Amino acid sequence: MRAGLARIIGTIGIVPAMLAASLLTASADEWRTSSTLGAESRYGSDFQRYDHVNPDAPKGGTLNSVASGTYDSFNPYIVQGAPAAGFAEFGGGLLYETLMEQSLDEPGVSHAMIAEAFKYPDDFSSATYRLNPNAKWHDGEPITVDDVIWSFNMLKANSPRYNRYYADVIEAVAVSDREVEFRFDQKGNRELPKIMGDLVVLPRHWWEGTDKNGKKRDITRPTLEAPLGSGAYRIERFKPGSEIVWARVPDHWSANLGVNVGRNNFDHKRYTYIQDDNAAWQAFTKGGYQDIRSENSSRRWMTEYNFPAVKAGDVLKKEFTATAFVFMQGFALNMRRPQFQDRRVREALTLAFDFESMNRTLFYGQNTRTSSYFVGSELASSGLPTGKELEILEPYRDQLPPELFTREFKLPAYDNPQSERQYLRQAVGLFAEAGWKISNGKMVNDKGEQFRIEFLGSGPTDEVISNSFVGTLRKIGIAASLRIVDTSQYINRINDFDFDATTTILNQSNSPGNEQRDFWSSKAADTPGSRNLMGIRNPVVDALVERIIYATDRDDLVAATHALDRVLLWNYYTIPQWHRTKQWIAYWNKFGMPETQPEYTGADTDSWWIDPEKEKALAAKYKGAN
Repeated sequence: MRAGLARIIGTIGIVPAMLAASLLTASADEWRTSSTLGAESRYGSDFQRYDHVNPDAPKGGTLNSVASGTYDSFNPYIVQGAPAAGFAEFGGGLLYETLMEQSLDEPGVSHAMIAEAFKYPDDFSSATYRLNPNAKWHDGEPITVDDVIWSFNMLKANSPRYNRYYADVIEAVAVSDREVEFRFDQKGNRELPKIMGDLVVLPRHWWEGTDKNGKKRDITRPTLEAPLGSGAYRIERFKPGSEIVWARVPDHWSANLGVNVGRNNFDHKRYTYIQDDNAAWQAFTKGGYQDIRSENSSRRWMTEYNFPAVKAGDVLKKEFTATAFVFMQGFALNMRRPQFQDRRVREALTLAFDFESMNRTLFYGQNTRTSSYFVGSELASSGLPTGKELEILEPYRDQLPPELFTREFKLPAYDNPQSERQYLRQAVGLFAEAGWKISNGKMVNDKGEQFRIEFLGSGPTDEVISNSFVGTLRKIGIAASLRIVDTSQYINRINDFDFDATTTILNQSNSPGNEQRDFWSSKAADTPGSRNLMGIRNPVVDALVERIIYATDRDDLVAATHALDRVLLWNYYTIPQWHRTKQWIAYWNKFGMPETQPEYTGADTDSWWIDPEKEKALAAKYKGAN
């Protein structure tokens, strides 16, 4: 899996199929302290803390981390600039907070944060959030309804992600000095009332004020002035592009809310910027720069954790179950490039990808092939379409590949010595049907132009993922290559869709909704920064996305998602790679931690704490490195 890209939970949590009592059947205008698209939270209406945390965890110490590349902005909600570590493009990060906080241990659940409760009418045409009267900014000013309304308007206007996420929200209106109502342009969208809780709230009075030089601030531009926030941490110091240090706010207003009890235990979080993963790895082995490492390389996990600190027991390895991080990872084929616009070409490239050999020789058999965009959930399609799913697909039969209705979708399995010859022969045949043939060892079209594909990456992990495939494609005359660029350039090129193919992670939930437009819609294909890297412009996909958003019940949602998954797979928009359910964590032995961690999200390192005696022993042994 790509290092650094397994981000904090996707847009909404995962909801098991059997859940019954839910937001979908709740009575109208009932104030709720937690929100859900599935069963009620097991914590009930009086959420005190997560089960896994130690409420008496000591505070103190510094958590050292590394970040890749560089940064030039403290404004993560605009396209321009590279935000510093600790900020989040979607959500609050360390500095800001959202109306509600997504649960760490229950899929599809959010708990009270800035909003202490919310309600909605029975037609789902709006949602009203009631603010916690204790919520305040770091300067002591209260968080107001005006802040919420201003944040909503600014984010919709300037953040592509929020603009698409809240595309169906007409306006935010003050109902009282503590209540804000979000009005929708539709009825029956059962997800909208809940996902309004994901809205990050920004301080209007700060952003509309002036800096120390008397210059008016501009939320539409990057900035390196440390912003005012409301979260558990504030920026203490920084060196532009190379380091940022966050300090815990001792009198943080929400420290005693259920989502924070026993968490945010480090007095400081320091991020040191390092150019690539190899340098970060070397820094970790020496200590002092990175205390906790989430390992994504199977090869490294299996063979390279043998440096002296590991042998001495000063660096420990541990596996955590993390079901939330089972997601589609694959090569995104950019159909804005003419060579990928023919479905037969995309299928041919998929046939040429030998997962089994890579898993055996590079990944020590640790990965599982991914065969669905909704892998690991009941939403993954299988077999042939039947029942309600077939009913949904039937009106589009003439616009879909005929095989979709007659064959089960299967990826190639390189499971015997003849497999490569078999699949490459099929791939060459599909290329021929699409107007490409091998001449003098080159795959060319009628104009004599060679088929070219450049894989874009940002580090050594991309070399591991891509190089084997590049070699295979060259066997059938394709001019395949890999280009590695620095992190900042990579981000800019991905946001501008300036690539042929790249490895992407499409993290889905088990309660899909509005965010599907950002993944697959024709509009998102033309929107810089969207997750539709493939450039999908398919009216059937657009229609199925809307069917998901307006699903009448869980069964309807499942059937519509099966249909979308099947259409995406049979159009070969990506070349699926692999996944695993285990989260690999290595850490310097300076921490105390709760006895358990949430299986949903894996290691909750914010529930860990510094053990002063362990830290002191490491510092003495490694000359202050820790």
